[in-house]
Amino acid sequence: MNEVRLVGPNGEQVGIVPVQDALRLAQESDLDLVEVAPTARPPVAKLMDYGKFKYESAVKARESRKNQSNTIIKEIKLRPKIDPHDYETKKGHVVRFLKGGDKVKVTIMFRGREQSRPELGRRLLARLAEDVQDLGAVESQPKQDGRNMVMVIGPHKRRSEHKAEARAAAESARPRRDEREQEQAGQGG
Repeated sequence: MNEVRLVGPNGEQVGIVPVQDALRLAQESDLDLVEVAPTARPPVAKLMDYGKFKYESAVKARESRKNQSNTIIKEIKLRPKIDPHDYETKKGHVVRFLKGGDKVKVTIMFRGREQSRPELGRRLLARLAEDVQDLGAVESQPKQDGRNMVMVIGPHKRRSEHKAEARAAAESARPRRDEREQEQAGQGG
């Protein structure tokens, strides 16, 4: 590496210069010479304050982590011979989880002779998937896993979209401060 494409402290292109000249320029301007694109030909180096560069890259990394959505999987357990009211209650939980942007793992637990009738579990899971199809879609089809049958339903919208919608709904429901002040002024007079 004899030459680098040098970028000035304000982002201006200095040009292709020998490394020694770039280091001398960095010392004269009391800045550091930081290699920003090592794979480029010639490598790109920038005159900057390295401490500031490290801080800014840490802030960017933190921002990107904050915007990442964490996928949470909630689990609901059912039995093949579930009571209709209990089914509606469990379905309500699944709906709430999907509206919150979470994935739902639905497990059907078989006991004793029920294990010889896996079609009961498949039918129940298909019914549940159909009942919540407007909120989510089946991500993994029903699979027999020992005494249990498992299916995963994922929401149509991501968790961050649900949070944004909830925030917007909360803001529109709350009266604005200036509207409240006008109401109070009208009542006080």
